Amino acid sequence: MWISFGLASENGVKNGRDLLLFLDESGHDHRQMPYEVRGGVALHVSRIWPFEQQWVRLEEDCFGSPLHLYRKEIKGCKLVDKDRLRWSQEGDMMEAQERRKLCRSFLTKGLEKAQPTFHEFVAYGQACKEMALGILQLLMQHEAVLFASMIPKGCKPPKNFHLTEYLRKDHVFLLERFYYLLEQKGAHGILVMDEVEKETDRRFVRQLQAYFKRTNQGRLRSSKVVPTPFFVSSEMTHPVQAADLCIYLINLGFRIPALGLDAPANQTLAVEFGSWLHRMQFSSEIEKEGQKFNSFGIVYVPDPYSARTNG
Repeated sequence: MWISFGLASENGVKNGRDLLLFLDESGHDHRQMPYEVRGGVALHVSRIWPFEQQWVRLEEDCFGSPLHLYRKEIKGCKLVDKDRLRWSQEGDMMEAQERRKLCRSFLTKGLEKAQPTFHEFVAYGQACKEMALGILQLLMQHEAVLFASMIPKGCKPPKNFHLTEYLRKDHVFLLERFYYLLEQKGAHGILVMDEVEKETDRRFVRQLQAYFKRTNQGRLRSSKVVPTPFFVSSEMTHPVQAADLCIYLINLGFRIPALGLDAPANQTLAVEFGSWLHRMQFSSEIEKEGQKFNSFGIVYVPDPYSARTNG
């Protein structure tokens, strides 16, 4: 892999004024994924342009060409799904030049609705795995910090639940962890979100602003977190694509049974990528109301509609 790897500093982001938290979600269709997850990666503003430049080089190094030329977008469910991981293991590891050549042929045949060869499938599978690992290395190199909140699949509000215009507890915890990082760094934070559907996005903005305007903790945290998020197209925003990969891996491969995170995991993803998630997530000792406790960027909330407790 071409990336020069460097260890992140404590909590991942160097001191500075502005951090961008690129957010995405996984499992919100309540179908096959074991959890519903919202989260993403925080990057210092000075890291965005170098990250973008290296992403483009990484993509060309893996596939031989930018994927958007073939009407494809990098997403976790496509890079590391079971079929592509299986393809990557069907043959010997290819030389980079040969892999890129076969990948271009694979992608061209996709546009032409033609059937790829066995070796083209293998090359594409290996390229996808290399891209996923390369993205995680790139995030580590640029000192990204990982945050996510998780709830059980299909979790629904109780009957007569009336706080629909307020953030759910899992989203509050997500913002709380981001606020802790900003407070430590003396920074301000901006939320950058993958646009979904306008009415859904508007509803979430209303909930965000109700939290920041109408609750004591929200008003406090608005001193660090800008209450108005920016919405972008994930197809055009590589850090959101990186967030998508991380959230997908968390949903399928991040487990801590002692905390209730005990849904069956994809063991291949857990082994290949789990250590990256643990290393990137926010972790710090927080002092609150005279008590100290450890706070982690990935938080599991079994019931997002019950009374709030520290998690």
